[in-house]
Amino acid sequence: MATFAERIRELRTERGLKQTEMAEICGIKVRSYQYYEHGDGYPEVPGLVFLADYFGVSLDYLMGRKDERT
Repeated sequence: MATFAERIRELRTERGLKQTEMAEICGIKVRSYQYYEHGDGYPEVPGLVFLADYFGVSLDYLMGRKDERT
């Protein structure tokens, strides 16, 4: 199964967004978002929930625990 970093990169690119745009949407610095996609960090729980809701996927999918998006 995919990792969190792989999942958010995949979801972002499916929407045609740049890392800078995602950082702005999340209300964080670009470097913080880049850490997520490089597997060097994770958002806190509210950030994880925000990303799951934004992309319309379950937390289990986002974290790589399941392959079904919902």
